[in-house]
Amino acid sequence: MGVGFYLLCAAFAAGGFLIGGINGAIMLSKLIYKQDIREQGSGNPGFTNFKRVYGLNAAAWVVMVFDIIKALFPALIAMFVFKAAYGMPQFGAQFTGLWCMIGHCFPVWYGFKGGKAFMTGFGTIWIVDWRMTLIAMALFLTILFTVKIMSVSSCIAAASCPIMLAIFGTESVSIIIMAIIAALLVIVRHRENFKKLLNGTESKFSLHSSK
Repeated sequence: MGVGFYLLCAAFAAGGFLIGGINGAIMLSKLIYKQDIREQGSGNPGFTNFKRVYGLNAAAWVVMVFDIIKALFPALIAMFVFKAAYGMPQFGAQFTGLWCMIGHCFPVWYGFKGGKAFMTGFGTIWIVDWRMTLIAMALFLTILFTVKIMSVSSCIAAASCPIMLAIFGTESVSIIIMAIIAALLVIVRHRENFKKLLNGTESKFSLHSSK
């Protein structure tokens, strides 16, 4: 690969990181409730904590959708650009989506204190391989509505992605490596939830509003 390839990667990495760092939960909590969601509930600026603190309202769904599309659209654009330039659509989508996830976890806009990247990762995998996504989503929903623990559901679904990619096949092994990194990122970001699980204090997920 020439210099142009690495410059393109740098551009999409920077763009993905900056876009991924824009957090809907933080913005809406400040705009609507005059609070910082990172100082409420579990402190996580994501859909689950936002719903737990403020209820299952329109704003909570906006948070979830925003976290998904802020990775989905950059990954989609990268897919087309890398396909046209180098015939590497999967690489472009996975690479850019991974940087969106990193940006979500460590947002430059909010003092590098961000979320856990599961929904952002969900937006990424739709572009990388829809078959993998359907299986991951089925696993996620099945576990969520039986065990009713979001952290367990999220991490198992994330861990399934590189396995499914290996089974279905990819354009290069780098796709699987990046998928493993993305899955590990989600799992590591849920480490506090695992401590709560061991202590028996992890909250159960419910679609009912808390308020």
